[in-house]
Amino acid sequence: MSEPAPIPDEEIERVYRQLDRDAESAGYHLNPDEAFVKGLVRGLIENERRYGYRACPCRLSMGSKDADLDIICPCDYRDPDLDEHNACYCALYVSLGVRKGEQTVGSIPERRPPRAERERARAEARVPAGPIGELPFPVWRCKVCGYLCARGEPPLQCPICKVAKERFGRFL
Repeated sequence: MSEPAPIPDEEIERVYRQLDRDAESAGYHLNPDEAFVKGLVRGLIENERRYGYRACPCRLSMGSKDADLDIICPCDYRDPDLDEHNACYCALYVSLGVRKGEQTVGSIPERRPPRAERERARAEARVPAGPIGELPFPVWRCKVCGYLCARGEPPLQCPICKVAKERFGRFL
């Protein structure tokens, strides 16, 4: 098996700048340690090349997009981690206080449930929970930021946090 092609610095810089623009435009902040962030960006690019999606470089990917939807960056756990720990699990995203140097980041515990628990929750989420037939449209919820929309299908991209359509789940 041959070695994967190295990732050019220009590509890392381009993805870094795009992530930073997207984060800031949505009210989020990247870690101020640029060298650290670029290391994470390298991991995101490697995972995108390997799996076809940007799985969190700090977690073990299953190699299946469906099984890894919760850890595609930005992951489903980013916001709760930011709220409780001032940074997400891999510390790519940080609170404004950390960005300004007013707060520090400590150890962030893994909040991703074990695989069996995730699979059970996914199966339960497919079962309607109430009188959905009374609504003219289903309500979709972004699993990353909580954005809700009522329409036939979820949007192609979340207008708030910019994640793709498959990161939405049926809410009602």
